[in-house]
Amino acid sequence: MSNELLISRRDLEFQLYEWLNVGALSEAKRYADHGRETYDAVLDACERLAIEKFAPHYQKADRVEPQFDGERVTVIDEIGPALKAFADAGLPAATQDYERGGMQLPTVIEKAAWSYLCAANISTAAYPLLSLANARLLLHHGNAAQVAAFAEPQLRGEWFGTMCLSEPQAGSSLADVTTRAEYEGESPFGGQYRVSGNKMWISGGDHELGGNIVHLVLARVADADGQVIPGVKGLSLLLVPKYLVNDDGSLGERNDVRVAGINHKMGYRGIVNTLLNFGEGTAYQPAGKAGAIGYLVGPLHGGLACMFHMMNEARIGIGLGATALGYTAYLHSLDYARNRPQGRSLGSRSSKQQPIIEHADVRRMLLAQKSYAEGALGLTLYCALLVDQARVATDESERVQLEQLLELLTPIAKSWPSQWCLAGNDLAIQIHGGYGYTREYKVEQFYRDNRLNPIHEGTHGVQAMDLLGRKVTMNDGAALMQFSTRVSATIDHASELDGLASHADALHAQLKRLQQVTRTLWSAGDPVLTLANASVYLEAFGHIVIAWIWLQQAAAAHGKDSDFHQGKRQAARYFFAWELPKVTAQFDLLAALDRSTLDMRDSWF
Repeated sequence: MSNELLISRRDLEFQLYEWLNVGALSEAKRYADHGRETYDAVLDACERLAIEKFAPHYQKADRVEPQFDGERVTVIDEIGPALKAFADAGLPAATQDYERGGMQLPTVIEKAAWSYLCAANISTAAYPLLSLANARLLLHHGNAAQVAAFAEPQLRGEWFGTMCLSEPQAGSSLADVTTRAEYEGESPFGGQYRVSGNKMWISGGDHELGGNIVHLVLARVADADGQVIPGVKGLSLLLVPKYLVNDDGSLGERNDVRVAGINHKMGYRGIVNTLLNFGEGTAYQPAGKAGAIGYLVGPLHGGLACMFHMMNEARIGIGLGATALGYTAYLHSLDYARNRPQGRSLGSRSSKQQPIIEHADVRRMLLAQKSYAEGALGLTLYCALLVDQARVATDESERVQLEQLLELLTPIAKSWPSQWCLAGNDLAIQIHGGYGYTREYKVEQFYRDNRLNPIHEGTHGVQAMDLLGRKVTMNDGAALMQFSTRVSATIDHASELDGLASHADALHAQLKRLQQVTRTLWSAGDPVLTLANASVYLEAFGHIVIAWIWLQQAAAAHGKDSDFHQGKRQAARYFFAWELPKVTAQFDLLAALDRSTLDMRDSWF
């Protein structure tokens, strides 16, 4: 595959260096050894990996799904070497401390580099993406023995990890989790428990790609009186490995974790998705007893708070994956439109057909794709930069503000790319015409792969409830205030630049409306009514965020006359003319506190 069909390197360079000014991170002690030369080398390495190891089996992994014979899960042969090449390059631990074998690379550079891998083969990239989130949770919440035995092998790319939340009867409703864990005693890895229950939709749940699989499992543990605490407050987090680990770090016997079946998906097929049984006791009985052995991570009954560390990272990862799929589809569409002759201009008498990019409607679709993909990439990189800035902040109040802003943006960073880059994938098929609906062209697979992203790691509705129900109100609205302050600063700057004042005025008006509607919703006196149309709120908020991203990028391109910078300004112009006005009707609906959905009854459908 041509590197020009994955992610635009010119756009990455613009966003990293001309807009976000990531070179300023080198002023912090943690990143002092790095600069653009280092960053470009990492981007080069991931670009080569993407082209040489990830992209070649993208379609094969879709057509030859993982198989389960009742005992073992197998995947196509090409996935293992691709992941080994990734590990051999030292990339799993790229952002970690030198002392842990890492490069102390900024997160924003890591995400930019990952965009190549996700665009080349989202399913293969998902194996290490999950594993690194697993390892980083353990670094934050695990004890020293757990980190050494279970996190570090994942950071070396030798082992893999999962997150086990959902159950057959409990998807997003974690309050209904029934998996149990009973205390058995102390071990070298902390409190040891026997885990029993079923977990559903576990990506990477079983395979032979590495030496071990580390499952992080939410389960209920009885209190000191033997009573199970209902709701999410009764959940604890258990580390349950596929193979037990001996005191010397070597692998021990097989744990009581078994695959009950694999799910056959519409897309995203290259990464196996499983139903796992814990504590079945029929095939494996570790230490001569039924029940999967697990070790408590973090405080007892504090499991959900710990798991959110991995979930939030995974949510930004989902946004990055959705962005990459939308971005590569846009580049495929652009290439096709430039090379596909079809039709003639209105009134033309020429016998020669012209490339379809000459048709205004095709340019409309390409502009939409460009605005979605490049805007979503900007949002993802901006969030990653917040992580880096918070990590090196020397002022505690500044660090808190950065973390609050990141919390506010996280549900948007997950949901907006998942919705609108998927819309871009739909346009990619349309631009390809009938060919786009065939397997010979990748755009149909991009769409199927991306369709999962609005669902997993919390559906669109879940993210909406999180944003309106929690994030905009936390700490008396401190995060929303931080966001408004930053957007207002961008508006003030853009107002002074030729050609951007109208964009700044439009964004200013919508920001004021966002603040007003938020107050209106929470003054209703009925939380059920307030949250009834939260998904509309999320969409409107997300469009304001992306308009802000585009205004910043347009300001960074100001005064530069290359075709690339002209394209940036035109995409911003499109977003402000075609996309931002959509939120007006959404805010009108929200302000009216419409009860259509609440008042509807089951029997009326």
